[in-house]
Parts: sequence; structure tokens; C-alpha cells
Amino acid sequence: MEDSTGSNPQSPGFTEKLKSWLSWSWTYVCFLWFGMVLIMIYVLWSPLKLQETLTSASVFLNTLTPKFYVALTGTSSLISGLILIFEWWYFRKYGTSFIEQVSVSHLRPLLGGVESSSTTGLFSSVNGDAEPRPSVSECKVWRNPLNLFRGAEYNRYTWVTGKEPLTYYDMNLSAQDHQTFFTGDTQQLRPEDAVMQKAWRERNPQARIRAAYQAIEINHQCAAAYVLLAEEEATTITEAERLFKKALSIELQLQDNMSALHWTTKSGKDINLLVYIKRRLAMCARKLGRIKEAVKMMRDLMKEFPLLGMLNIHENLLEALLELQAYADVQAVLAKYDDISLPKSATICYTSALLKARAVSDKFSPEAASRRGLSTAEMNAVEAIHRAVEFNPHVPKYLLEMKSLILPPEHILKRGDSEAVAYAFFHLQHWKRAEGALNLLHCTWEGTFRIIPYPLEKGHLFYPYPGCTETADRELLPSFHEVSVYPKKELPFFILFTAGLCSFTAMLAMLTHQFPELMGVFAKAFFSTLFAPLGFFADKMESFMPSSFWHQLTRI
Repeated sequence: MEDSTGSNPQSPGFTEKLKSWLSWSWTYVCFLWFGMVLIMIYVLWSPLKLQETLTSASVFLNTLTPKFYVALTGTSSLISGLILIFEWWYFRKYGTSFIEQVSVSHLRPLLGGVESSSTTGLFSSVNGDAEPRPSVSECKVWRNPLNLFRGAEYNRYTWVTGKEPLTYYDMNLSAQDHQTFFTGDTQQLRPEDAVMQKAWRERNPQARIRAAYQAIEINHQCAAAYVLLAEEEATTITEAERLFKKALSIELQLQDNMSALHWTTKSGKDINLLVYIKRRLAMCARKLGRIKEAVKMMRDLMKEFPLLGMLNIHENLLEALLELQAYADVQAVLAKYDDISLPKSATICYTSALLKARAVSDKFSPEAASRRGLSTAEMNAVEAIHRAVEFNPHVPKYLLEMKSLILPPEHILKRGDSEAVAYAFFHLQHWKRAEGALNLLHCTWEGTFRIIPYPLEKGHLFYPYPGCTETADRELLPSFHEVSVYPKKELPFFILFTAGLCSFTAMLAMLTHQFPELMGVFAKAFFSTLFAPLGFFADKMESFMPSSFWHQLTRI
């Protein structure tokens, strides 16, 4: 048994060596094949009467009129132009070249290439140690903690502009969340829960609202139905708050009944629904100007359910505290959640940068800083800005109003453009309120890209920037929004090649049409120069080998 187990690792090693040897020898096989082709052409020159064939071909080509060459080059230009248009469309939509993708996925394995994803060095930590890269979580879509109300905010935007601010993919994710949180953990659904589970799946808003009223008819104490009406039917925040309070009273009454029956355990559905209602009530209070009340409700919710940190209620609290300009309380919240062991977000990183920038931004001057250098406080602020920009490089363009804002989606992708839109939509006013903060951001944010290594194989303070954010953001953000892409992708080689080929053949077609005789002389000179090395090689082979040897070889 020991011998058999000891011999097993040798077979994979031999296989890997064989593959590497084949991959290494492939380059030299090409040169060998090219040399054999040249030798075969020379050997078969006389038996196959290649000289007479070339002579007849040259006579045939000389008899062709210039119109043929114009048509030939024009057709080549048209075909390469169509390929260029398709390649450009494919690159704009998917971010890669179609020809390059097909070559890598189908031809590279045949040529003995190695997939780049198998390398371990790309996923090194900041300290240089190799770490497993979280391939799934890096592009995980999260619920936006500050998402707007559909009826009172998203629908009003649609009524005014005629544009849909939410994508079907985003709304479908919300429907899945609601089914999981509100109706997902009961083995036998009650009749009103079955109706609500169908209501969340409805694509038509009016069908969802009708289903909610149907659930209320079945059971007047269906809190989930009132939640749906508050989210989608209420056209004002005040009306939405009234419906949420109705749902809250139903849930609290249900808890009292459970306590009277001495039921000590609560179902996950009831807990999720209670947390969701209280959070949305706090957001209603924040939007209606009762900010201190909203802060108190958020703090109480975080104390009552401390294990629900994944809901990111602290981000709602940070935004409300910034509106109160309670910067000491903001710093206290950051001290708890801006920890190395906790997941980061744009709200955490940029709020930390805002607090440090606010301390020095009112007196900051780029000219003075270039003369005397940066102070310790200014250096800390610049480093905080660089840290935030490395985490999400899309945010500064929205804060500096270099890109127009849109309504944030209901789901965001961390480090993506969707998260940048959601952060800037709610926090731009806080940056404007801090005097000089945007000026400091404008002067320093681009310096981050000189710190991050390029290509982005290794991050500076965080993991390397994920390459899947563009695709996910295009699904989350509406089509009329221009998605911000980082890093800027260079044009693939095949797009440049087809563009050059199209332009070159079009120029040849035009010159051949205008100057047929001159282009004929040029073509003859070009081909004679092109085949000159072949003739030189044939002469050298003739002088090196005796003619009798080649004669006997051709007879064989």
C-alpha cells in the first residue's frame, strides 16, 4: 500500500512535464514545418511544373483590368469594416474582443497554453503572502441600505421623466429578498402568506397591489401586505409612514399574543419583518426632517438586534448623524465598524476620509502645501482619501460633479459604480457642507492611481480591484446611465488591426481607381521585392547542392 501511494504523485508530475515539453517544443515545430515547406517547394519545382504555373498566373494577372483590383480592394475594405463594427459593438457591450475571446477559449488549449486563472501570485495579500481570493463574494450584490421608496420616489421620477430608474434584474432581486425574508421560512404557508409570496413575484406593480389587498381581505392582520402597499402604492412619505405604522402595530400585537401563549421562540419571518418595518419607519422620519427621532430609532434597532449587522443599519445611522453634524458620534460609529476584520463599504471609507479632510480642508491650499509640504493632519487626510479611492474609484467623479447623478438602485455592488451612485446621492450634501473638503478631494484623489500597481495584479490596501464589476453594474443600473469602468480598458488588438486593414484597403481601392497605371507598377515592384528572398534562397540551394542530387531525389 505504501508503494502504491508513493508512486501516485509521480504520474501527475510526468504528465505535467510532458505537457510543458510539448508547449515548449511547439514554437520550434512551427519553424521546422516552415523549413520543410520551403524544401518541398524547391524539390517539387520541376516535377510539378511550378515555374510554368507561376508564369501562366502572372500572365493572367496582367490581363486583369484595374476595375478588378478596385473591386477586390473595395470588397476587402467592406468586409473588414463589417468585422470592425461587430468587434466594436461586442467590446462596448461585453468589454472584450470576440475574436480574442474565441482564440483564448478554443485555440489556446490546443496550443498548450495555460489558463491565467491558475496562477496563485495574482491573489497575494498586502504583506506579500499568498491568500485564496474570494471569487464569489467579490461580486456579490448587496441590498442598498438607503434604497428609496418605489411609490413615493421611484415612481414620481418615472411620471416626470418617462424613464424607468430600476432595471428588471434589480427589481427581481428585491422580489427574491422579500420572499425570503417575509414568507420564506414557514413549512406550511398560511393563505395570506401564499398570496403575498405570489405578489412579490408579480412583475406588474398594479398586480402586486391587487394581491396585497387580496391578502388583507383574507386576513386583516397581514403585516406583509401593508409593507407592500407602503412601498409601492403610497405616493408620499407621509402615507408610507402611516402604512408602516399600521404594519408595526400588527407585528407588536402578534408578539404580545405570542408572549401571552408563552411562546419563547419567534420565527425568522416575524423577526425579519419587524426589523424591516422599524428600519423603514426610521428612514421615513429621516426624510420628513425628524432626524433625532430617526437616530434614536436606528440606535434602538441596533441594540435590539445586534446580530443583524449584515443589514448595514449603521450606514443609515452614519448618514443621519452627518445630517445632524454630530461628527463626534460619527467618529464613534466608525471606531466600531471601520475595523480590519469587518467588511468595508464606500460609506465607511469615504465618511472616514470626510472627517479627516474636514479637520484641515478649510485652510488647505495646494500652492502652500507644495511650498512647505504637508502637515501630519493633512497627510492623514490625504491617505484617508487615497484609501477610499482605492476601495471605490468611481465615487470622486460623482462628488466632484464630473458625472451626473441618477436615482440609486435597490441593490448595489461593493466597489462598483452602483455603490458609488448610491453613496454620492445621499452624501454629496455632507461633503459640500464641509468647507474645502471637495477642493482637497479634487487635488488629491488622482494620486491614488500612482500608488496602486498597474496592471492591477496586487492591491495596495485592499484586494486587487475585481474585474466583474462592469457586467454586474450594467445589470443593476438603467440603460440611460453611462456606467463608469475602472480600470479603463485598452482597445483590443483585433479592433486596431481591423481598423487599420479597413483603412488600408479602402485607400488602395481609391488609389487604384484614380491611378490605375501607377498602382500597377507599384504592385509589380512590391511583389518582386516580396519574392526576392525566395529566389535568393533557391539560388543558394542550387549552388550548394549538385544538380544530380536533386534529380535523383525527385526520381525517388
